[in-house]
Amino acid sequence: MRSNPPPKLKVESQPAVARAVERLARLIASELEPGANLPSEAALALDCGVSRLTVREALKVLAGRGLLDIGQGRRAVVRAPDGSAFGAFLATVMQHDPKGLLELFEVRRALETQAASLAARHINRAGAAAIRGALDGMGEAAAAMRGPATRSAAEQRFHDYDVGFHEALGLASGNRMLACLIEALAMPLRNAFSLSFKGRQLRGASVEDSLAAHERIFALVQDRDARGAAQAMRAHLQDAERDMRAILSLPAGRRAVGSQGSTG
Repeated sequence: MRSNPPPKLKVESQPAVARAVERLARLIASELEPGANLPSEAALALDCGVSRLTVREALKVLAGRGLLDIGQGRRAVVRAPDGSAFGAFLATVMQHDPKGLLELFEVRRALETQAASLAARHINRAGAAAIRGALDGMGEAAAAMRGPATRSAAEQRFHDYDVGFHEALGLASGNRMLACLIEALAMPLRNAFSLSFKGRQLRGASVEDSLAAHERIFALVQDRDARGAAQAMRAHLQDAERDMRAILSLPAGRRAVGSQGSTG
């Protein structure tokens, strides 16, 4: 007995989803604020000239891009812009390709030297307080690393505050797109910091050296020295890249994670 072939999708179904995605993305960008609810699926279907099923698929695409939160039985909600989806992609790439860890530094040089320069031009009280808070957290975590019983947890806190420093610097730049791109690096940076510290240990440096480099960048930002802040960030990233190259030069089995600091 011959089985019936599966039903074919309508030729216009995929273009219809693409059109709905484009229309809804424009709606989100131009008319809705973060936290706002989208209209009902029925209203969106009428506005886009497609079926409710097509709208549902388009909403899933936009949720995958990090633009919406969708849940069972409630309307889609506009998310604040962030780089979580892009960051997850970068982390996956670097997990399976060590070369990506070095390519990350090329990206960081382009973004973070510019962020430091712009932050020096646009720094305000709130931005300075956020950066200072991250640095204070790094300092407290660095002190806690001296206790063997608390070293592992303190190292993780140091990495987290280190990432927070770079995110706060991006926000202080006043450029929303630049800040979003730096935020997208948060997950890859966390994954890279603990690995790269082993290279720092091989070079005889310490967590205090890393903390001092961050303090130097912040001091120049506060002095509104745009060129100096960019140069200090570039030098810091060059040191961090040397750390990463040192650890990647070892056989994979010897790349033990360091236990006393970070190179971020």
